[in-house]
Amino acid sequence: MSDSSLRATVPGPAGAGGANKLTAWLARAPAWLFSLYAVAMAFTTYFCMYSYRKPFAAASYEGLAAGSLELKSALVISQLMGYALSKFLGIKVNSEMPRHRRIWALILLIAWAEIALVIFAVVPSEAKIVAIFFNGVPLGMVWGLVFSFLEGRQTSEILGAGLSCSYIVASGAVKSVGKWLMTQHDIDQFWMPALTGLMFLPLFLLTAYGLHLLPHPSEQDVEVRVSRVPMHRRERRVFALRYWLGFAFLVFVYLFLTAYRDYRDNFAAELWDDMGYASAPEVFTISELPIAFSVMAVLSLLYLIKDNRLGMLGTFIIMITGSLLVFLSTLLYDLGMLSGMVYMILVGLGLYLAYVPYGCVLFDRMIAALGVVATSVFLIYVSDAVGYSGSVAVRLYKDLGQPDLSELDFFRQFSYATGISTTILFSLSGIYFMRRARHP
Repeated sequence: MSDSSLRATVPGPAGAGGANKLTAWLARAPAWLFSLYAVAMAFTTYFCMYSYRKPFAAASYEGLAAGSLELKSALVISQLMGYALSKFLGIKVNSEMPRHRRIWALILLIAWAEIALVIFAVVPSEAKIVAIFFNGVPLGMVWGLVFSFLEGRQTSEILGAGLSCSYIVASGAVKSVGKWLMTQHDIDQFWMPALTGLMFLPLFLLTAYGLHLLPHPSEQDVEVRVSRVPMHRRERRVFALRYWLGFAFLVFVYLFLTAYRDYRDNFAAELWDDMGYASAPEVFTISELPIAFSVMAVLSLLYLIKDNRLGMLGTFIIMITGSLLVFLSTLLYDLGMLSGMVYMILVGLGLYLAYVPYGCVLFDRMIAALGVVATSVFLIYVSDAVGYSGSVAVRLYKDLGQPDLSELDFFRQFSYATGISTTILFSLSGIYFMRRARHP
């Protein structure tokens, strides 16, 4: 099979003549060139989304409180609640979204998020919690819309790995931008998030339109990876009932991983301060770059496994390895064998090796291995909805149940619990789905 046969021969979205020409060209392009274009558009689009979600976490809001909680904790919890609600809404909205509406949905969601950040800047302190909640509500649906352009292709592992690098790098990068605006340009900490988002808006619009121009999956893509069609209520119910036990294992694992990832992400500033890096704002970005490239390299290797059953097995092995790395790197740090920088990189690598496959590889391979007609976005959003609810619960437990424990000490304890529990549950889920996957 030639590289060009991997692409669709019929242009996808309709539009101006130039747009149709680009789509037609992409349909005929070699697989490597198509993948490079698709990764660039998807990576940049989702990277820009983080400029509306994470910059507020770069500020400390010292001396400010919301009831019995510090203001920053209240803001983190409020945005997480909005983001979790978005994931629940996305189970229906994203699963049923037709292709031609995705570009307009992306623009509407980002405009909503930016308006909420402007309101966040101007309202009194007690109302800022409400504003940041409404900032989170649209953003949770962006991932599903972006990944919908990529799933169901023979190169989905490479495309998904490239997309996933965006949120590994973006969270630290946009916080670095936010910190830079406050320290170098004296921007108020409440206006900084809105200004950061505005800076990334032109690039977001450009690359979102670039995604819209991608051709549909080819006939060969459909033959190898199964057709991906919108899942309505009946289809979602049938899938959930048929594979409920294995899926429940995965959802419970994702609860741990999402809460753990969000804790590390939202309180990175405090964790770095506790480890002695308070005067080095560049650590937000520097520490994430090797993680992003390593995760992308490992997941891209799954493209070499053509058998979907073995590809799913390889995915589970990668996730189990990541869970073990979270546990072992924390143990080595506690024994004084790792520096703070090395520890944050290793624990982050383990976290993302376990976490990233959910959003780009695991369900794509699973659908193909099981031989069912479904969409990865539905499975991703069920997991996300439960996972971000867990993030809220963990933050409330820390603030109300263990308020005297430092962020670093709590993070270490959380690392042990996450590493052990996810290793066990990944193993059980892997056995479950391997027994039900079809042989070539």
